[in-house]
Amino acid sequence: MKFGLFYEHQVPRPWDERSEHRVFHESLEQIELADRLGIDHVWEVEHHFLEEYSHSSAPEVFLAAASQRTKNIRLGHGINLTSPLYNHPARVAERVATLDLLSNGRVEWGTGESATLMEMEGFNIVPEEKHSQWREGAEQAANMMAMAPYPGYQGQYFSMPARNVLPKPFQKPHPPLWLACSRRDSILRAARFGMGALIFGFVEPEQAAEWVKDYYAIIKSDECVPLGHTVNPNLAAVSGFSLHKDEAEAERRGLPGFRYFGYSLAHYTNFGAHTPTVTGVAEMFDEVYDSLPDNAGRGGIGTPEQVEAHLRGYEDIGLDQIIFVQQVGRNAHEHICETLETFADTLLPAFKEREDKRQKAKQAELAPYIEAALARKERMADLPRDQIPTVKAAGKRRIESGEVDPTGGAFVDKTRGGAIPIPHADPRANPQAAAKAK
Repeated sequence: MKFGLFYEHQVPRPWDERSEHRVFHESLEQIELADRLGIDHVWEVEHHFLEEYSHSSAPEVFLAAASQRTKNIRLGHGINLTSPLYNHPARVAERVATLDLLSNGRVEWGTGESATLMEMEGFNIVPEEKHSQWREGAEQAANMMAMAPYPGYQGQYFSMPARNVLPKPFQKPHPPLWLACSRRDSILRAARFGMGALIFGFVEPEQAAEWVKDYYAIIKSDECVPLGHTVNPNLAAVSGFSLHKDEAEAERRGLPGFRYFGYSLAHYTNFGAHTPTVTGVAEMFDEVYDSLPDNAGRGGIGTPEQVEAHLRGYEDIGLDQIIFVQQVGRNAHEHICETLETFADTLLPAFKEREDKRQKAKQAELAPYIEAALARKERMADLPRDQIPTVKAAGKRRIESGEVDPTGGAFVDKTRGGAIPIPHADPRANPQAAAKAK
């Protein structure tokens, strides 16, 4: 089983001028440490307008910064909102590919729909259409990374003409695709689309065992038809995380932040009414803390022996990755780092040794099913070379329309172009005029 870290960039009030700055830079230090210790993944969310819960609105920028401070850790969009009303698919493809190049091919491309009205209404998204918007955006962004040129698209939520979307990613045809999941039906949807399942719900091993079984049954069946151009058979789930030799101290350091994570999420998705810049989420949390029920998924908070038993439960059922939730609430930076170091010293080596063996067996077992799934995919047709449309420059269109007289010389007025000789017309069409202009 692999391990990852999860980042919302939670900034509970009260704030000072450096609160956000401090959270972002401490997170980078934590990821740099995790990379040195051998943690496999980091996952960065995309959220908008969610005060105190998530200030991570530009994950591609943060992950690019992390890419230059790390060498091995995989950089996960957890997730990238692919509705064209959030992010145009061409911009998604460009940003994912750029990050993949900067990181030497370490991107994991998680996708999703979003769940809060604070976000959807801010971008004029109708909740009933968010799934179809996600699918259109994710599928076409994958096509843009995989195809040269992208042949163009006339869709329900966006349209664009044929273009070669650049740059192309380091990983061909595109980084591994994941889908954000919270329930069984979305996990099975991920399997049908040949995508990894990022399970953002806290689930015990007994329930997760059924999800793992059903997910891989679909991956091996004719139901699996990839949305992208690859198959990524993986399931990851989140868990609270705080390690200390003394159980009470592990809980003191990690449990309040973990409970704040659940409360602040529910504030935006379930029961809250939020007035931007006015409502205090952390203040309300503090008022009800003693009456909150115990969290599901807190099994990663305790002594190394307790947490090992918790993690072995997931490993034994075939879960592929546990993603640790640490940067939440008011959890202290130094405690987060101490937990990572304790985990690397006491538990990680044995898990890594077993994972190396498991991966080889898994890849061999699934190879024929992945090949069959890719053969079932109906692919977007490439444009024949003679059908790729030519795009004329604006100046050429003005010349051809008669708006501009091209006979006045090969170059535009030097006062407009400065020291750079900017051709007014194609010098190849009138080489004598071009030579005279020089």
